[in-house]
Amino acid sequence: MASEPLQIDHVEEGVLSLHGPLTMENVPPFLNAVRRENAPTMILDFSGVPYLDSSGLGSLVSAYTSCLKTGRRVALTGVNQRVLRVFEITKVEPIFLMFPTLSDALEALSNAGTA
Repeated sequence: MASEPLQIDHVEEGVLSLHGPLTMENVPPFLNAVRRENAPTMILDFSGVPYLDSSGLGSLVSAYTSCLKTGRRVALTGVNQRVLRVFEITKVEPIFLMFPTLSDALEALSNAGTA
């Protein structure tokens, strides 16, 4: 059975909007899109992601770790309850900066100082 595709839209510098599940079949294009981003803060809009599997979760943690090593940060927006539950069960929820909407993230991060 073929998996649903993951569409990744480059909204603006440092902002990727994901549409579709983040699963094993969709990890390579996800990681490639993340690697192409150079902004100091990368925002991943998850409002179009219905679910993710363990491979998708692993790729998200990998993207976070890669950004952290280069002094960048990652924020997630629009995370639904199903995806949030996976984060809670696997204890990765605390590592991600999360905002309800993309506009909330853009406002908060643009007004944030470098503390």
